Amino acid sequence: MECSERKIQGADGLSLNLVEWSQEGVPMLLLHGYSNEAHIWDDFIPHVAPHYRVLALDLRGHGDSDWHAEGAYDYENHVDDIEAIVEALGIERLVVIGHSLGGRIAMLYAGRNLEKIAGLVIVDSAPELDHRGTLRISMEAAQNHDPSFGSVAEYEQMLVHLYPSATSASIRRMALHGCHQREDDGRWILKMDTAFRQAVGGGSQGVDSDEIEKRQAHAKESMWEALKKISCPTLVVRGAASDILSAEVADRMADEVLARGELAVVAQAGHSVMTDNPEGFNAAVSKFVLGE
Repeated sequence: MECSERKIQGADGLSLNLVEWSQEGVPMLLLHGYSNEAHIWDDFIPHVAPHYRVLALDLRGHGDSDWHAEGAYDYENHVDDIEAIVEALGIERLVVIGHSLGGRIAMLYAGRNLEKIAGLVIVDSAPELDHRGTLRISMEAAQNHDPSFGSVAEYEQMLVHLYPSATSASIRRMALHGCHQREDDGRWILKMDTAFRQAVGGGSQGVDSDEIEKRQAHAKESMWEALKKISCPTLVVRGAASDILSAEVADRMADEVLARGELAVVAQAGHSVMTDNPEGFNAAVSKFVLGE
């Protein structure tokens, strides 16, 4: 299935990369997770593109979108980007699907823009994350904060270790779209902003631990409050083997907090649900957004 890419202005004057898959129907905006980019959704998009106007975004600091010169990558910065894009596109109502980091951005965006949200899908994400998964991700970021590779295939091998359950096709696609060749020595480097990876890996300079804890506590409270406000149909998707979204938190989101929440647990999938079990993910989300 063919797509087109174009630049669109987000907040702070940043140029963001938007991948457009279809032009007709209710807009559906797809938001990827930390260290991924828009093409992480490629297995899913053919199922919904005939029915929705499907748009997939490279978040700031990721993919082919601009990096922020001062490392402004807080959740609110991303939400500001989504608001700017939706306004620039003249969108009145849309469905938002977000995975991991994208899921948290989607929650906050929905909470700030209730009148615009026709439907919401939160993929293996929550206001409260399992410590096992956050520790794993921060350790991976610390170990690989600025890697370079002799070839795309070499990067692919690293991804095999980072995504042990992902399909080979997903790994190959992540490798192709996640790095580019450096001009001075011909080596391949990640498209993601090094400053973002360092912050997640605990290597950011000038930010004390108390300030980080305050930010995290504020984000957690803001996300729970956002979920309480959301009245549109909302699907929470959890990978059965996820180390990020616990079963208890997923149940609380779907059954107790969201006004019209549903839960889908995808078997044989960890945190990266759409790459670990594409068929299971596609079936769960298609059933929700298409009524299949």
